[in-house]
Amino acid sequence: MSIDGKEVRCELCDSSRGDVIVSNAQWRVILVDDANYPGFCRVIWNAHVKEMTDMSDADRGALMQVVWQTEAVVREIMQPHKINLASLGNMVPHVHWHVIPRYTDDAHFPNPVWAAANASAPEVSTVDARRKLLPQLRAAIRAKLNN
Repeated sequence: MSIDGKEVRCELCDSSRGDVIVSNAQWRVILVDDANYPGFCRVIWNAHVKEMTDMSDADRGALMQVVWQTEAVVREIMQPHKINLASLGNMVPHVHWHVIPRYTDDAHFPNPVWAAANASAPEVSTVDARRKLLPQLRAAIRAKLNN
C-alpha cells in the first residue's frame, strides 16, 4: 500500500494478527487487547479496501451485518452503558469497524476512548469482572456469526 508516495505495510491485511474470534473469507472479528476496555472488538474486511464506498453494495451489507451482530452480542454479554461504533481508518486506511463497550465509569467517559483519559478510572475489580466475561463473549460471537 502506498500513502503519499511511501510504501506502508498494512497491519490489517495480515489476517493472522490479533485475537481472532471468528473469521471467514470476507471478514474477521478480533478481540482488541485493551486493558481498559474488555470486550472491545474490531470487525475487519479482509480485502484491502480503503473506503466503504469502494465496496459493492452486497459487501457493504455483509460487513454491516457482522458489525451489528457483534454489537448485539457485546451489549448482551458486557452490559455496557453505551456502545461506540467507529470506522476511522486514518492511520490504517483499510476498512474496519471498532465496536467498543462504554461505561459511565470508564477512563474516558463521556469522551472518545482516543481522547485524554479522565482523572478517575474504574476500580480494578470492576475491570477484572468485565475481563472475566471475555470467554463468554468469544463463545457468543462465534455462535452468532457461525449461524
